[in-house]
Amino acid sequence: MNCFEDNAVNLDILRKRAFNGRWAEVGEGVVPLTAADPDFQVEPKVLQAMKDYLDGGYLSYTPKLGFPEFREAIAQGINARKSEGVEPDLVLPLDSAARGMYVIAGAFLKPGDEMVIFDPVDFLFKESCLAAGGVPVLFPARPRADGTGLELGDLEDYITPKTRMIGLCNPHNPWGTLYTREDLEHILDLANRHNLWIMNDEIWSDIVYPEQPFLSINQVEGDKSRVISVYGFSKSFGVAGLRIGCVYCNDRAVFDKLVEESAVLTTAGGICSISQVAGTACMRHGFERLDAFLVHLRQNRDYALERLSRLEGITCRKPQATYLLFPDITATGLASQDFAAFMEKEVKLAIVPGTEKFFGPGAEGHIRICFATSRAILKEGLDRLERGMELLKTR
Repeated sequence: MNCFEDNAVNLDILRKRAFNGRWAEVGEGVVPLTAADPDFQVEPKVLQAMKDYLDGGYLSYTPKLGFPEFREAIAQGINARKSEGVEPDLVLPLDSAARGMYVIAGAFLKPGDEMVIFDPVDFLFKESCLAAGGVPVLFPARPRADGTGLELGDLEDYITPKTRMIGLCNPHNPWGTLYTREDLEHILDLANRHNLWIMNDEIWSDIVYPEQPFLSINQVEGDKSRVISVYGFSKSFGVAGLRIGCVYCNDRAVFDKLVEESAVLTTAGGICSISQVAGTACMRHGFERLDAFLVHLRQNRDYALERLSRLEGITCRKPQATYLLFPDITATGLASQDFAAFMEKEVKLAIVPGTEKFFGPGAEGHIRICFATSRAILKEGLDRLERGMELLKTR
């Protein structure tokens, strides 16, 4: 069986286990195209690695900095796919990429320090800044009209004497945009000239389509000692419940500061053993399946874009990465929250509204749709969206 066919999605299990706005949390009969989490099962080799480890009968403490084989697998996997020059001894495994963002902010922001955060972007940039006592400064981030990167011409205007960090989401969530080499060189130059840290979130860097290759800021020329990168396993390998992530950097003193902030040297921090086992298997055995998943995702993306192009009142850019669409619904006259509420009530379709809570004020007038599901479920969701749009005409 093709692991991405329609019958590969087990709704009986998903309705019990898929939380965070998905199948286990929505009402009866609602189709959720919401949280960025695949509807497909985990790679069997990853599950087998976990089973083999559990068969040993012990779940003991792990090395404080993580299993050496896990740190090695992370470095090898990232370097093989993206040529970032990651050193295993500068990789710190953590319990999720989100935790990594909090650790970076906590290590390098003091109360009152400013962090430039793109708007819109995933809410964890702002939340990690606030948790460290920092002050978010929102930079309006818009894709260029020609589809290459984001408009960054006035980014330096948002840097003040209090600025200490720039948040970089690459690929960008929710725009699905990849940064050009010029974009990344510009951001790195600003950071080095103003002595700023870069929180470089690359959790989406494996979900990239053929039109443009992914380029990391770690690959461009320049001093990258102040770049601290975050990587996660949930988007690429469907293991969100295991909370597997890491941070990595290019400087030993920076790494030591991350270790100190993370509390991994005590029993209060760190990542559990079974998650490290699974993460190692993901990096060693998961990319072949991921490549097949990307073929399925590209087909879903193009199908969804074609369907959306026929809906009056909705426009949508083609994402270069992620399995997310970010349609503009301003022509409907409804605010994002009201639009999402209408769809859930009237046609039982759950989508993510482009609200400040999730992405910042710059997301207003948009919705986010996840297409990491079967074609049948995606079709049903888009059928419901189409019916909802027809209902809006009669209001």
